[in-house]
Amino acid sequence: MSQDSFKSHILTKFNIVFNDESLLMEALTQRNYLNEHPEDKSRDYQRLEFLGDSVMQMLVAEYLFKRYPDWHEGQLTEMRIAMVQTRSFAHFSRMVRLNEGIRLGKGEEMSGARDRDSLLEDIWEAFIGALYLDQGADNVRKFLNQTLFAAIDTGFFDRFIDFKSRLQERLQIKGSVDIDYHTEKEKQMSDNTQLFEASVSADGKELARGEGKSIKDAEKAAARAALKLLEDNVNL
Repeated sequence: MSQDSFKSHILTKFNIVFNDESLLMEALTQRNYLNEHPEDKSRDYQRLEFLGDSVMQMLVAEYLFKRYPDWHEGQLTEMRIAMVQTRSFAHFSRMVRLNEGIRLGKGEEMSGARDRDSLLEDIWEAFIGALYLDQGADNVRKFLNQTLFAAIDTGFFDRFIDFKSRLQERLQIKGSVDIDYHTEKEKQMSDNTQLFEASVSADGKELARGEGKSIKDAEKAAARAALKLLEDNVNL
């Protein structure tokens, strides 16, 4: 994808047009590219990455604070940590097609850096930093509403949350509780994958069940369901 095609994509998909295109180019430029193009006096993405990290932390915290008025500080902190996991940023970079707009040195291009998670994580933060400088916090919020924040409702960030530990902490606030996970069912799906159902019990009383493609995932789903019941103040 050419730079013009990339800019056309973010305009069409996200209604983003940079007022200062040099900021966008800086966010998408790796150091090796500049080493091979000494005539290019622009900077690489690293300073914008530093800024973007701080902007992300602030806007994610603000979003969670407003969206979940009944959550306590621990819940908000855990979700914020899950959402700013750099491991997730590579996914969003690909979704926005930032990987196709990166300016790379020839060696890095040949080594497959364009699809390297660590680079895409950095580029995501740099893009956020550039957008913030160019258009301010409100437009960054709009962009995150279309990408990062929208992923909450799909359960995307659940993979980064230890629901079993959270459930244990919640149940043992007032003392020791015997928590037990049990595989209830295992069935073969039409695509030849397996689906497991697990239950979680506290002191012999079943709290909830969950399904997953592995026993570990099913137990995690059960813990998540039990936590939701507890947080909704259901009398268990």
